[in-house]
Amino acid sequence: MPRKPNAPLSQPLFSEPVFQEGVPTPDPTQFKTPVTDDSLYTPELQKLLVKDVVAFNQSSGKPGDVFPLATAWGAHGAEVIQSIQAAKAINFHMIGDSGASKQSTFPAMIKVSDAVTNDFHTSTAANRPAFLFHLGDIVYNFGESAYYYDQFYEPFRNYPAPIFAVPGNHDSFVVPNTPKGSEPLTTFMSNFCASSTVVTKEAGSLHRTAMTQPGVYFTLDAPFVRIIGLFSNALEDPGVISSETTKGKKKWPAVPDFQLAFLTAQLQNIKTTNYAGAVIIAVHHPPFSYSPSSGPTGGGKHTGNSVMLGQIDAICKQVGVYPHAFVSGHAHNYQRYTRTLNFAGKNYSVPFVVCGDSGHNVTPLASAHLGKSASEPGDNLNVKYLDSSTVFPNTGLTLNKHDQKDSGYLRVTANAKQLTLTFNPVSKTGAAVPPDTVTVDLATHTAA
Repeated sequence: MPRKPNAPLSQPLFSEPVFQEGVPTPDPTQFKTPVTDDSLYTPELQKLLVKDVVAFNQSSGKPGDVFPLATAWGAHGAEVIQSIQAAKAINFHMIGDSGASKQSTFPAMIKVSDAVTNDFHTSTAANRPAFLFHLGDIVYNFGESAYYYDQFYEPFRNYPAPIFAVPGNHDSFVVPNTPKGSEPLTTFMSNFCASSTVVTKEAGSLHRTAMTQPGVYFTLDAPFVRIIGLFSNALEDPGVISSETTKGKKKWPAVPDFQLAFLTAQLQNIKTTNYAGAVIIAVHHPPFSYSPSSGPTGGGKHTGNSVMLGQIDAICKQVGVYPHAFVSGHAHNYQRYTRTLNFAGKNYSVPFVVCGDSGHNVTPLASAHLGKSASEPGDNLNVKYLDSSTVFPNTGLTLNKHDQKDSGYLRVTANAKQLTLTFNPVSKTGAAVPPDTVTVDLATHTAA
């Protein structure tokens, strides 16, 4: 059962990680601490949202280090890994943009957190999820400590597995006059990058201990899969993973270049060791997000980022390793693309999946403009114009599927031969909506 509110804690409280309450507790129906950030959205702040980036600390360890899943499970790590290996497959969840910032979206947040929790509890031992990986924007509007309980700890109070995360822009943007020590990334680090299994003040009366991942960017290593998580910083758009230095001039001087060396080392590690598992790059801002090539309507609230993807492409080409899939959040809907490219003389087809509708909001892919209603794109639409790659100039890009009505989450499965990503819609009405699935052959890097 939860501790009594304000009961004192000794730190660290537990000698091993704790993920859920001893007895399942009922769903909350409203905030304990309502979000009151609307008044902060002044014209001055809106300008800062597209120019204020944040600095961050280098992840602990060496750039080529990985964080083993077994470590996150503590004393149960060996047992969990043995179970995965016995099943000859790993299953896990991925979600993005889960925090509710208004009472009107509170039910959607709870529906998604309940859906992944129920999926865990109703799974058999062979296909039970081993963890959840959050794609960022955990706490709205600006990652304040006061909102972590309502938007993270309470919704996932009964999820009995580790929850890893990379920060989103709402988990990192610093509102002017924020007191020193209360910056969103400081709070994120306390709850996801702790040095020991503590219960933080943000958890309130609940027992989930802080995660001990190495930093805001890191690589999670598990049987059959390796997830390279990157931090794409605090702007509304675009995503930024480095200073973007050109001819000695830095576009974003405050942003360190740690992640470029990190990604290079991670891919080099994969190549040197002949790693045979699935490789996923997870980053909050999506490389691609739908925007019509012509017509009176514009793209949705968030656009893709060709510069960030270009940096990743260049490192992949330099090292000679390309991931099997990219997964992102940020755009508040579901989008699945297939990018085709010739890599090292072989034809690859790579899924780029956007899952940014896990509770916060769901918005259309295209926005109305000047009174003109936006048309919804069809399936398997050629959107090559969204990919301006100079690293791989002859790419193809297809928008295979999307969902702009339902919240949802990803269930991912990897085995020795395949990586499968399935989007599971969570409708507002409870109506059954078919899932969307893509499977990647690991040996050939082809998606079907």
